[in-house]
Amino acid sequence: MASSADDTSTRTRTAHAPTDPRLLRAFVVVAEELHFTRAATRLYIAQQALSRDIRRLERELGAELFVRTTRQVALTPDGERLLPYARRVLDAHADLAAAFADPAARPLFVDLNTDGMAAARVLARARELAPECELMARFESGLTWAADEILAGRLDVSFGRAAGLDPAVRARLATQPVRYEPMAVLLPGDHPLAARETVALDDLAGETVYAGAGNPRTKEWTDFARLLFAERGIELAPPAPLAIGVAEFQRVMAKSRQPVLAVVDFPPVPGTVVRPLVRPVPLSPLLLVWRKGLRHPGLDALREAAARLGSEEGWLVRPADTWLPGPDEALMLSG
Repeated sequence: MASSADDTSTRTRTAHAPTDPRLLRAFVVVAEELHFTRAATRLYIAQQALSRDIRRLERELGAELFVRTTRQVALTPDGERLLPYARRVLDAHADLAAAFADPAARPLFVDLNTDGMAAARVLARARELAPECELMARFESGLTWAADEILAGRLDVSFGRAAGLDPAVRARLATQPVRYEPMAVLLPGDHPLAARETVALDDLAGETVYAGAGNPRTKEWTDFARLLFAERGIELAPPAPLAIGVAEFQRVMAKSRQPVLAVVDFPPVPGTVVRPLVRPVPLSPLLLVWRKGLRHPGLDALREAAARLGSEEGWLVRPADTWLPGPDEALMLSG
């Protein structure tokens, strides 16, 4: 036979165990009706089952919640104390269920990297397609960083070069090809190549070009540049201070005087020019990236928007005389 000390220890341990919301709901209904038969009717259960649930809750909490007589039911002081807490717990459970019953009830967080480019156009079209959804833009640099944020649940969707991600990370992500983006070079306005309408890749031989080296958020982009430069004698610029915002980017670029690898839609920076790269045209493989298993009408709208824009503007038609690594081409064709 257990000792009273054992009983006390058991009650203490049980009182700290998670309480089944079903038991709290039974308690609240009885507290409101102060009548077991009426409460059982409201809950669509047998009175015996209701009484059993209340006794179980009392055992778990180690407290008597109701005074029962043949003529009436009344709350004890512990019952009075529990009632507001029980109602708050049940409200929280109801809010949780509502939020996940309707995925559109929460915002979808979409990382664009930089505003004004293809990803931003996809987002704008998706907002037109699903005006009832809240698609919240985030501007973070680099898919390497964004992919980790997606898997951690702090972001939902991003865009970029998915073939450059760690294979273990990419295996947990879903992708959809968006665009073969022609690449360009961002040049200081007084650079010798700035006067040209286009810049041949061979004309950059011997130049030192910045492509995010040293930035842990953009490893996929730096690796891509390394593949491109290695074949043509172009030097990869060493790490530079991470510049956040146009003003800081402009200041760092003006100080280094180095060309920057970009895409043709890269937004203008004061004091610079964007020149498309040619012979061959290097392509940046832009993909939509999200966590496998994610369900949200905003994601459906983004996928539809990317498909429509791609069809209207030929984004997924690969031009002749272009350059793209094999793994990137395979991933672009897999969608």
